[in-house]
Amino acid sequence: FPDMKTTYYGFRLDPFQPGRVWWDVRSEGTNTGPFGGPFSYISPTFKKFETPPQVMSMSFNEKGQVTKLTGGYVVDKDIGNTGGLGGVFGIMHAIGKTLPFREAQPYKPSWRYWAAQRIQWVVDTVQSMREGQGKHTE
Repeated sequence: FPDMKTTYYGFRLDPFQPGRVWWDVRSEGTNTGPFGGPFSYISPTFKKFETPPQVMSMSFNEKGQVTKLTGGYVVDKDIGNTGGLGGVFGIMHAIGKTLPFREAQPYKPSWRYWAAQRIQWVVDTVQSMREGQGKHTE
């Protein structure tokens, strides 16, 4: 990914956990060379990736040493071309090399969740219509 561009922004101190800093990150690039690391067997796909906004954090101890680094928490799964996935899982999916386990698969709501959302939509619509009828007086 020689053209990879990563932007870090929105740095903020955690108001509840002293010594923790949060920030947002977005990346984009093109897979034009070997992937590297444990994925060095992957040949260039020449596909572009664009990650969704993700949140990262770093925790520090009293000596100022990093004790924890977190990342890959997707904020808006509809942005980018990673199937809503963050971190390396998203990049792998975008270049057509989705990893073969559930956590590395694009988000797909269960039928129960889908049904619950539709039922809620119907309830909200009916309630809105009822409230609208009571407001029209002549």
